[in-house]
Amino acid sequence: MNKIINAEEAAKISKKNRKARKTIVLTGGCFDVLHLGHIRFLEAARKQGNALFVFVESDQKVRKIKKENRPINNQNERAEVLSSIRFVDYVIKIPFFKKNGDYDKLITDLKPSVIAVTKGSKAVKYAKRQAKIVGARVAQVIGRVPDHSTTKIAKIISAENTL
Repeated sequence: MNKIINAEEAAKISKKNRKARKTIVLTGGCFDVLHLGHIRFLEAARKQGNALFVFVESDQKVRKIKKENRPINNQNERAEVLSSIRFVDYVIKIPFFKKNGDYDKLITDLKPSVIAVTKGSKAVKYAKRQAKIVGARVAQVIGRVPDHSTTKIAKIISAENTL
């Protein structure tokens, strides 16, 4: 089974899981250079239900959000790495969305039971709005893991290369 699926396949699988009374968990992000914080977050998100769907942002969106020389890994590579994690059930590469309504449509098609976010994330307000649309709940699963971020890793590597 290929864990990297498109939005249409995700909607069909989600519908099938809901009919089987399974709890669908949805999360998303850049996941540029996978690190301990990502792993702990994804594992905690998966514990919220029976199937974890992960949205992976487009390269264009990552550039817009993170700026400086990002993404380090392209969307296909990020999706492949995520799909290798045993507790990630499905990975959906999403196109560059300019409007929240584009995300809303995708979430409406998936109808997750739970939308997982990091505690204290700026995205929680969007997650709450989207959860309300589909009757889901928002789970703030873990806080950020101190000293673990792709930005920090990139700065360390960059500093090493200037020596």
